[in-house]
Amino acid sequence: MLLAFGCAEPSGRAGAEPAVVAQAAGDVQRVVPADAASIRLSFAPLVREAAPAVVSITTSRVTTTTRRNEPFFDDPFFRHFFGDLGPFGAPRQQTRRQSSLGSGVIVRSDGLIVTNHHVVDGADEITVILADRTEHPAELVGSDERSDLAFLRIATGRGLPAIPLGDSDRIEVGDLVLAIGNPFGIGQTVTSGIISARARATPGARSDVSFIQTDAAINPGNSGGALVSMDGELVGINTAIFTRGGGSIGIGFAIPANLVAARVIGIEHGVETARPWLGAAYKPIDTSLASALDLDRPQGVLIERVHPDGAAAKAGLRAGDVVTAVGGVEVFDAPGLNLRLQLQPLGSRVPLTVIRRGEALALDLPLESPPGDPEPPLRRLAGNQPLSGAVVAELSPAFNETIGLDPFTVGVGIVEVEPRSFVTRLRLQPGDVVAAVNGEPVRSVGALERLLGSQRQRWVISVERNGQVFDLTIG
Repeated sequence: MLLAFGCAEPSGRAGAEPAVVAQAAGDVQRVVPADAASIRLSFAPLVREAAPAVVSITTSRVTTTTRRNEPFFDDPFFRHFFGDLGPFGAPRQQTRRQSSLGSGVIVRSDGLIVTNHHVVDGADEITVILADRTEHPAELVGSDERSDLAFLRIATGRGLPAIPLGDSDRIEVGDLVLAIGNPFGIGQTVTSGIISARARATPGARSDVSFIQTDAAINPGNSGGALVSMDGELVGINTAIFTRGGGSIGIGFAIPANLVAARVIGIEHGVETARPWLGAAYKPIDTSLASALDLDRPQGVLIERVHPDGAAAKAGLRAGDVVTAVGGVEVFDAPGLNLRLQLQPLGSRVPLTVIRRGEALALDLPLESPPGDPEPPLRRLAGNQPLSGAVVAELSPAFNETIGLDPFTVGVGIVEVEPRSFVTRLRLQPGDVVAAVNGEPVRSVGALERLLGSQRQRWVISVERNGQVFDLTIG
């Protein structure tokens, strides 16, 4: 299986009871259609309301590749015997413009549009095509890879149709939904299905999102499009599918609308992608682990480590605790826990339900950003030493998140490697951590420069990569 990212009315009849009955506090009673007439009812009124707020997005960017003047230099067989150099093989730069397609949803009549991060990632130009076929240049307001959300703004001088944001926590498995988008670039298309599952984690995808699963057909180009409830509200942003050949097989995923709502509030307050940080390492609980912890059933996440400067430590969480709910909503895995935290604004507090040694506890978690400056000073190392040409920075939980490192990692990380510098011979790469030099631990850039500045004929540099430490001996 392949996880693929694209560029992803009340019924009744005369004289009969309505299929949807209004209840107190806005709740509805869901019932199966009672007869053939109910089944023949059309989604057309709902589509007429929602479709004008779903847009197509085209992006373009300029890419540069290095090619040889002679076409046979692209042949692996030829290069195996003759190498990359030769009298006819002078390299040349080739520049071309790449284009891609996706979808988006207008969530504010002033022109605020939500789409997927992967739809606009790396784009030089973004154009939004409205339902009336008019085209408008778009400004990127904010983009977040880990939640795969991006926000655009267009200026049209007029109010635009917008889809109201629904409460994605209230949807149920089996609810009817519509997916609206621009699959394969053929134009706006509507498909129908049901909610297949909630709180679904997608294997292999690094994400802070617990997805909605649907069997409504989602294909490449649908990414960023709308998942609409029968109330005409936006309940999800279509983003990915499981597929064998690139097309829909009825397993699609959407980002919950409640996360979109939280991001919109952040943008309105000038905070684009800041997210609360628990300050702990944790993992899901399976059957064997639940038995070892003496739990009645697999539930929650197990706290493995607690950062001394994080919110978890301030709330009183300890290693070995099991967090079963955040804000009264059950969690079962890391994406589910991350999502519940992201739905709360920074600076507030949220209750945690915790099991500690068989006893249930209620803890109050402050919602804070990870500690540390997210953009520490960068230092380019120079001189006659092995790491000459490396750009390094001191690590912190906040900075580690921006470069994809474990927030618990401390020391000095390599941010950039200057081409054709001495450090490239060591095959070091961005994200590597300099753990020690000649057996002495490195905790700061100053300490690293001091250790590298000593005159030596032989160096042993310990480097951490993906949780493993290896030694490089130079000299």
